[in-house]
Amino acid sequence: MQERKYTLNIAGREVVASFSDLAMQAGGSVMMSCDDTVVLATACISSSNKNNPGFFNLTVEYVERHYAAGKILGGQWNKREGRPSDQAVLASRVIDRTIRPLFPHYIKNAVQVIVTVVAVGKMDPKILAVNAASLALSVSPIPFAGPIGAVSITVPKGLPTGQAGETDLKMNNYLPTVTEPTNDLDLVVCGMKGKVCMIEAQAYEYSNDKVGEALDLAMTGINAFENWQNEIISKEAKPKLEFAKPAVPAELLKMFEEKVLPVLKGDLFGDRSKKVIHEAETILDAIVDENYKDDDVARNAVWDYMHEVLDGMFHDGATKDGRRADMRAFTEVRPLFAKAGGISPVLHGSGIFYRGETHVMSVLTLDGPGTRQEVDGIEANGKKRFIHHYNFPPYSTGETGRMGGMNRREMGHGFLAEKALVPVIPDYETFPYTIRLVSESTSSNGSTSQASICAASIAMMDGGVPIKSPVAGIAMGLMEDANDENNYKILTDIQGPEDHYGDMDFKVAGTKDGVTAIQLDIKLTGVSVKILKEALLDAENARKHILETITKEIAEPRKYLAPSAPRIEIIKIAVDQIGMVIGPGGKNVNGLRDATGTEITIEEDGKVLISGHGDGPARAKKIIGDMTHVYKVGDIIEDAEVMRIADFGAFVKISSSAEALVHISEIAPFRVEKVDEYLKIGMKFSVQVIKVDEGKIGVSIKALNPNMFPKPEVKTPAPAPVPKTEN
Repeated sequence: MQERKYTLNIAGREVVASFSDLAMQAGGSVMMSCDDTVVLATACISSSNKNNPGFFNLTVEYVERHYAAGKILGGQWNKREGRPSDQAVLASRVIDRTIRPLFPHYIKNAVQVIVTVVAVGKMDPKILAVNAASLALSVSPIPFAGPIGAVSITVPKGLPTGQAGETDLKMNNYLPTVTEPTNDLDLVVCGMKGKVCMIEAQAYEYSNDKVGEALDLAMTGINAFENWQNEIISKEAKPKLEFAKPAVPAELLKMFEEKVLPVLKGDLFGDRSKKVIHEAETILDAIVDENYKDDDVARNAVWDYMHEVLDGMFHDGATKDGRRADMRAFTEVRPLFAKAGGISPVLHGSGIFYRGETHVMSVLTLDGPGTRQEVDGIEANGKKRFIHHYNFPPYSTGETGRMGGMNRREMGHGFLAEKALVPVIPDYETFPYTIRLVSESTSSNGSTSQASICAASIAMMDGGVPIKSPVAGIAMGLMEDANDENNYKILTDIQGPEDHYGDMDFKVAGTKDGVTAIQLDIKLTGVSVKILKEALLDAENARKHILETITKEIAEPRKYLAPSAPRIEIIKIAVDQIGMVIGPGGKNVNGLRDATGTEITIEEDGKVLISGHGDGPARAKKIIGDMTHVYKVGDIIEDAEVMRIADFGAFVKISSSAEALVHISEIAPFRVEKVDEYLKIGMKFSVQVIKVDEGKIGVSIKALNPNMFPKPEVKTPAPAPVPKTEN
């Protein structure tokens, strides 16, 4: 095995790309490493385009192997890796969204990119994965308009919100080790030739200017990666395959222009935009089925041609005629509606949000800390207490389809909304609940993920979650003149056709004070930072407009949790008392759970969190408090109850788990001959602790209430009779 290695020093770290015959049959492959993190990227293209699904067939897999972290996971029997982790799915999406615009989409041969995480050191493998995928494609025979560079920019926590200076921006962050956010800014940017083609970000209410500064810094790192890859490509690249763009048969083109094109030209802009496109698609579908049913090349070519026609019409409408698909102003947001609660008292909180034809319902569920999500991956480990899930059922677009399972799009949208909301979630000390939100897309026409953020904010406020501020999201679009990149229009609140035929889907979420999440997907090879900065300003105006609608419906979180939500009681015990509360084999704590109907979580520092409904948490808290209470001389205990009587005193119950002795001498300030003459089983009274000795507690009645028992009268004995004397 012979290796050819290339190195890049960037941000104080050395990145190494190694080429060898390890994956010799792949179209392109590279092993990339940095700080002991190693990934293997491969790229292949199928030899045939038979059975093509009708679109560019790209699949991207980010594969995590447990050996990469020195772990053996799984149950007793199964030690193989199972389904991809959430982090693996999200990493696959980042790579896919970055590289997809850079292929000629008329190619119908399947293209597959697989990135395998071989070892996890200190470097985040996802950043290496994007760069390695770019390099593997670039040196392969697969047509690809790269290379692209990818970097991450971070700002550590603890700095004033949104005020990080350039010296605080860190490029290419180290591996995250916990599930809780550790930075005020986490930004992943991919790009090429001075432009951006993908963004994924979470921020703690960052200003537009600070986001812009981070993008500018990211471009310097992207340029370094791009130039380095170009040097490698000049030495390692294989000749590229050539694919001719299929031409539409003349007869089919004629039928398209006679029967389909007039429908599109008739009423494409306005309220009927989607319906017009659907009518045209139906006509074209019938033409193809009747005349070219078995001709895959012609069928795919004419459908691609139709999309090109629509693309051109929408672009010309925006850049030349100053109009968008539904005739709104370019900065206009569609009609809004917000509703907090009102669905059912069973729910802990709910929110409904409309933006035009995009409708989302979010439902809140609260539970105790014992239901936190365990995360045990090759990168991040820990417990998640805030979870957002997103569902996109077929009926939301008026269609039928398969239900069940989770696709990458749904997972990605759910995580995007989750990232946007995390910065306003109350900390664990303030609100120790596990918070789960589920957003149901009930009607879709553009950016349900951002509507989910709005609906979820409403649901949390309705449920009494003390969030810092509501969060709103908006999707920004772009129509750029193909012949003049300086002639463009930025679109606020894009809907279906603008998303499908536009050049950019730039999702920006945040509060009134700043940005909390960003996601960028494009269909061009890149968008300038200048355009993105302009879009951020329009997004801020739209976001504030949406927040006005939300806060008009519900101005702040409700003061109380819903009656149906569980309550949490917290008590702190000494660390050396944890074992006593748990009991042998969990006997004590499990018995307490069963008796009170609660869930009890005991943390390492002695904090005990008790969650449940009704009076269960309060009862459990009292029992644990009694069990762990350390009595001191002088303590006063009310309602001590006599449980047993002995010759030398009485045993009284002073708590649910403790007894004390009232010695016969401590019953009254006078001599007591018999205990049962004064105390009876079941009697209750107040006592004071007078002695604590190795767990044995002595209490006194007389020290607290010396007059509780009247002193018995002392009977004077009758004088002895005087004996009679005889005279």
